Amino acid sequence: MEWNLRRMDSELRQINSDLLQPSKSIKKPSSGTITLNVGGFLYAAHRTTLSRHQGSVLEELASGKKTVQHTDSMGNPFIDRDGPVFRHILNFLRTGDLQLPDDFREAGLLRREAEFYRLSGLVEAILEWEELRAVQREPAFLEVTDERSQGFKVYCSDPSFIDKVKGRLVQISKSRLDGFPEEFEVSSNVIQFRHFIKSEPGSRLVLKQDSTFVCTLECLKLETVMLALKAGFSIITSLDSSKGSVVAAEALHFVK
Repeated sequence: MEWNLRRMDSELRQINSDLLQPSKSIKKPSSGTITLNVGGFLYAAHRTTLSRHQGSVLEELASGKKTVQHTDSMGNPFIDRDGPVFRHILNFLRTGDLQLPDDFREAGLLRREAEFYRLSGLVEAILEWEELRAVQREPAFLEVTDERSQGFKVYCSDPSFIDKVKGRLVQISKSRLDGFPEEFEVSSNVIQFRHFIKSEPGSRLVLKQDSTFVCTLECLKLETVMLALKAGFSIITSLDSSKGSVVAAEALHFVK
């Protein structure tokens, strides 16, 4: 046993000492992820995510174009900006869409942060979101008229409700529409349907210009009224509803 130990010691001494040292030519590959400290909040993201928008502060930081000026105690790049709202900026970079909670109240702060990071696309998305919220906060007016000379017309100050009516028409259409027919669209706030009256009572039909049957006018009117009530509209006036049904009225007015 003693002889074997001496032999091993002798063989180890003959080994080139350089072979026992770590190779200096092998470099540790750079990580594909980066951890940022934004106002005391840590965020981890892939470098390609931060580099989505060329010329932005985050793209310059992730690509190494801009030298890291400040780091935290762990060596992470430190950005002295608002930490909580940065998650919305990061989600925008990940998905390309601005997704904010319905009760979000810091759009102004988020827009200023987006301007600081030089994210023009996000700034535009925030402005559109603010405009949409402003419209939604205003009272919405809905008018449903049924004039035999002009056809059936739906006007709403909120274009999103018109979109709901369009989508519902596609669902109930007997001709299986692929999309809402452009011939019925007057504007983003108005849609209008022509119809004709057959000999049988209650069989007024909504037709396309090529005489394709879409649905009955009564069904479309009922669906519009139901959508309005579900959307929170309240009826304020009804003209010529002597027949005992709002569907039979020539004009209906709603407000929300």
